[in-house]
Amino acid sequence: MSLSQTCQTILEKVDDGLACALIDLESGLLLGIHNRATHLTEAYLDAVAAASVEMFRGRNVRVVEDMISQHRGDESMRMIQEIQMSTERTYHFMSVLPEKKHMLAMLITGRRTNLGMGWATLRAGLPELSRYCP
Repeated sequence: MSLSQTCQTILEKVDDGLACALIDLESGLLLGIHNRATHLTEAYLDAVAAASVEMFRGRNVRVVEDMISQHRGDESMRMIQEIQMSTERTYHFMSVLPEKKHMLAMLITGRRTNLGMGWATLRAGLPELSRYCP
């Protein structure tokens, strides 16, 4: 099975699924995607990937993570593991892969999707997606 097929399998397990992707948080590149929504163009998905990198690894995020670590007396580390973003018509579920901290899985759905099912579907697919990570 290919990465695109794995993304498709994950996407098909959730109602109102639009796209599933694997993003490299170091480069911002989409490594694999399955998209079944015509309005989610390649340019849009590239922009979402770049914005995701900023949300998880951006300069301001890093400053806050460093401040929290310093306050706790801990070594600085990447703390943000998951983010949910909502737009007028979509939900975006994003999760760092537990075994591959430099990789991000994203599931985009319509607003008819149950939030719990969106998260459960994405989380259940993380082990499969990690097989395709460098």
